[in-house]
Amino acid sequence: MPQVPDIAATRLVAERAYLELRDRIVTLHLPPGTVLREDELMQDLGIGRTPLREAVKRLALENLVEVQPRRGTFVTAIEAADIQNITEVRAELEGYAAELAALRLDPDTRAAAAALLGAIESLDGAGDQDQLMRMDERIHRFVWEAARNPYLTQTLERYFTHSLRIWYLVLDRVPTLGHAVHDQTQLLEAILDRSGPHARTIMHEHVLGFQREILTAFSRR
Repeated sequence: MPQVPDIAATRLVAERAYLELRDRIVTLHLPPGTVLREDELMQDLGIGRTPLREAVKRLALENLVEVQPRRGTFVTAIEAADIQNITEVRAELEGYAAELAALRLDPDTRAAAAALLGAIESLDGAGDQDQLMRMDERIHRFVWEAARNPYLTQTLERYFTHSLRIWYLVLDRVPTLGHAVHDQTQLLEAILDRSGPHARTIMHEHVLGFQREILTAFSRR
C-alpha cells in the first residue's frame, strides 16, 4: 500500500524553506532580479519540490518574488516609492504596537525589556552594521510580542521584512545606524515606565527618522 504523505511534515519543511529564502532575500544573499531555479534550491536546501513551491508561493504573495509565466521566478526589484509607502504604514502601526506594549506591561515583558537594554549597552562602540540591524530587529519583534495582538504582529512582520531588505541595500551608506539603535533605549525605558503615548511617539519618530536616512542613502545609489 502506498504511503500517505505526511502533510504536517511537508508544511514544516515548507515553513523552514520559506524562512530561509526570506532571510536570503532580505539580506541580499539573493539580490533583486535573481532567478530562483527549482533544482538548485532543492539541492541547496535539501528539500523536495512540493515544499519548495509552497515556500515560493508565500514569497510571491508577499511580493518578495515574482512569477513570470514562461520566463521563471525572480526576486522582486526595490523601488524608491516602496520606501515611502511602507514607512507610512509602519510608522503608525509600530507606534501603536509600542503603546500597547507599554500599557500591557507584565513581569515577563519587563524582564525582556531589561535584557534588551543590557544587550544594547554591551554593543561595542557603533557595532558592525549587520549586528546593529539584528539588534534593531530584536527590539521591534519584542515590541510586537509585548503588544499581544497576533493580527498586528502578522501585519508588521510583512512590512518589516520589506523594510529590512531596503535597509540592507544601503547599509554601507547609513553612518548613523549605531545612534538609531542606541536611541532605542528611550523606547524601552518608556515601555518600562508604562508610558504608552510616549512610547508611541518615540517609535513613530524612530521609523520616520530611519526613512529619511534610507531615502537619502537610496538617492546616492
